Amino acid sequence: MKICLVTPAPSYSRTGNRVAALRWAKILRQLDHQVVLVQEYKFQSCDLMIALHARRSHVSMVRFREKHPNLPLILALVGTDLYGDIHTDSSAQESLEMADRLVVLQPMGINELPEHLAGNARVIYQSVRPPPGEFTPKKNVFEVCVIGHMRPVKDPFRTALAVRSLPSSSRIRVIHLGADLSGDMEETARGESSANPRYRWLGNLPHWKSMRLLARSRLLSLTSESEGGANVVSEAIACSIPIVSSRISGSIGLLGEDYPGYFTVGDTQELAVLLQRAETDPAYYNRLKSWCERLKPLFDPANERSRWDELVNEF
Repeated sequence: MKICLVTPAPSYSRTGNRVAALRWAKILRQLDHQVVLVQEYKFQSCDLMIALHARRSHVSMVRFREKHPNLPLILALVGTDLYGDIHTDSSAQESLEMADRLVVLQPMGINELPEHLAGNARVIYQSVRPPPGEFTPKKNVFEVCVIGHMRPVKDPFRTALAVRSLPSSSRIRVIHLGADLSGDMEETARGESSANPRYRWLGNLPHWKSMRLLARSRLLSLTSESEGGANVVSEAIACSIPIVSSRISGSIGLLGEDYPGYFTVGDTQELAVLLQRAETDPAYYNRLKSWCERLKPLFDPANERSRWDELVNEF
C-alpha cells in the first residue's frame, strides 16, 4: 500500500512524536509499503493515512476524508490527546470519530476513549534497539538518568529537588537530558546545576548519545504528570535499566499496576525515599530490575513490526 504518515512535528524535531513517526515509517517500509512522511496532508495520493495527534492533525484528517471518504484512516493517540484534548477539544473529538482505527501506546489508554470507540483501538508498544556494546555503570556514583524535553507536564526538576534531601553518604548523581521546550526552563536547569552538586543538566543531546548515557546509568527517574506511553520507559527496559516513575496511567499501562517503583505525582519526599532505597537496598533494586527484564519482549522491534502488520492488514 501507499501510506501517508502525518506528524505535526517538523523534520528537525527531536521530540518523541517525531521519533515515533520515523520509526513507524521505517517499520512500514520493511513491510513493503510505500511511505511518505509529511507534517500536513495536502491531498497527496495514497491508499491509507496514518495521523499522529488528534488535535494537531485534525485538518489533515478532514482533508483526507473529503478526498477519500472510503479509504482507511488510522489515528495514533499521544499523551496530550488521551489525557487532555479528547476530553475538552471538539476538533480532537471529531478526529476520533473520523478514524477507522485508533492506536494507543499502552493498554490503559483505551480507558480514556469513548465507550463506543474502544473496539477500534489497537495497542502498539513502542520498540527500542539498545545501543551496541557493553556499558558499565560508574563505580564511584549511583547515576540516575532523567530524559525528556522540559515542559511543565514533565515536572522536569522533581528528581533534582528530591536528591537535595539525601544524606551526605548517598552517592546518587542525576544526569538530566533534554531541551527546554517551554522557553523558560533552561535558566532553572543551569541554576540547579550550579547550586545542586548532585544534579547536572546536559541539554539536548543526539539520541544515540542519550541512549549510551542511559545504558550506563543505574536507574531512570520519570516524573511526568501525564504520559501517553513514554518512549523512554521502553528505552530503559531495552537497556536493562530499572525505573522509578510517578504513578500515572501511561506508566501503569507499560509497567503494570503492581510495579514496586511508583511514587505519587509531585511528591518530592516519596521520590527521595525510592531513590535512596534503590541505592541502598540491593533486594529492592534487583526486584525493580527483574520486573523490567520480564517486560522486555513487549518492546522488541519484532513485536512492534508484527502489530503494525496486523493493523494494516485489517484493511
